[in-house]
Amino acid sequence: MRHQTIHRDNVLRGKNIIIGISGGIAAYKTPQIVRLLKKSGAKVRVALTDGATRFVSELALATVSEERVYRSIFPPADTSGTDYTRHISLGEWADAFVIAPATANTLAKLSAGLCDDMLTALFLTLRPRKPVLIFPAMDGQMFLSASVQRNIATLTAQGCRVINPDSGELASGLCGVGRMPEPESIVASLQNALHSTAATSPLYGKSVVVTAGPTREKIDGVRFISNYSSGKMGFAIARAAAKRGAMVTLITGPVHLETPPEVTRLDVESALEMHDTALSCFKSCNVFIGAAAVSDYRPLDPSEGKMKKENPEIELTLVRNPDILAEFGLQKASGQLAVGFALETQTGLGNARKKLKAKNLDLIAFNFFDRKTSGFEVDTNILTLIDKEGVTTELPLLSKDAAAGQLLDCIEKLCVYTPGINPLKNV
Repeated sequence: MRHQTIHRDNVLRGKNIIIGISGGIAAYKTPQIVRLLKKSGAKVRVALTDGATRFVSELALATVSEERVYRSIFPPADTSGTDYTRHISLGEWADAFVIAPATANTLAKLSAGLCDDMLTALFLTLRPRKPVLIFPAMDGQMFLSASVQRNIATLTAQGCRVINPDSGELASGLCGVGRMPEPESIVASLQNALHSTAATSPLYGKSVVVTAGPTREKIDGVRFISNYSSGKMGFAIARAAAKRGAMVTLITGPVHLETPPEVTRLDVESALEMHDTALSCFKSCNVFIGAAAVSDYRPLDPSEGKMKKENPEIELTLVRNPDILAEFGLQKASGQLAVGFALETQTGLGNARKKLKAKNLDLIAFNFFDRKTSGFEVDTNILTLIDKEGVTTELPLLSKDAAAGQLLDCIEKLCVYTPGINPLKNV
């Protein structure tokens, strides 16, 4: 078993950031913004307007970001079909959107809801709780004009963080307000926004335990019983919970996945090992999410060495493994939440509801296993979420990261304070 120590002082590490660039002279500073974000461990993608390409090259931005740069909503004709909805998937992918510089023209389009390039499309598709930081940069008289100030007021009312420009020498040769802040200042503003956004989540500072991946049940020293689980869904949930400021412990079976940032990872192999590790977390956690595909059975008497191929047939006696999630659900205290998954190879909402009740869960996610778009091994999932009150939320086909975000949104709704009850009090 491996225990990974984490450090929570770098809020940018592991975050997905979109930098939007419009056509102002200050655009020449944006490669340095990208470099600083990358150095802090963030993943960065860039969307720029046609006007921005007059001041900074796509090649420079692609080089420093190590990602494709986006300009038009419409991709080249020879690209895959998924590129035609890239503005939506990128909006789901992003943890924050920074527009620097924002020209008067871009401010007007954003405030009016116009959508004629990738930058403005991403602005509309970004989920509301994710921070949007806008850094206007232009001549001082333009910035102070009634039209620009009206548009800034509109964007601020919508929840955007519009950061006033600095004062100093402008491109026109005049001195006054209108300069875009330096890259270090922009990155600092983003760090503050991410800190404060995470702090608004009911999961902030709470203990979340996630189980993930398969388990292996030994037949002998070299053979085992297992399943096709890749761990991708559980890892996506752990990653999303950490981004919301939760203290996440990820208990995982054997998988080949990178540990999400700011997550404590505990590696196990068998169902019994996962059970014992999870049991040690039961009393201290606020939310327990059972996303692992734990083997239901294990060989009663596994051999120590390698079984020889001497007989044409062998018999294995299998015994039941403990049901980790059910054990937590049936003993959880007031203030703890239990969340599970129900994977079926055919329509099984009825079975999911039975599991929800039998295991005393607060929320269950039903997912259909087809090995193409949903279930094990693939990067997407289709979930139907059912809470203990019977409220059902059907999600479309989403990336597992996006599905994890929707699952946590539902968990947060269960955490809303009601008189006399706080589901996420410290236990």
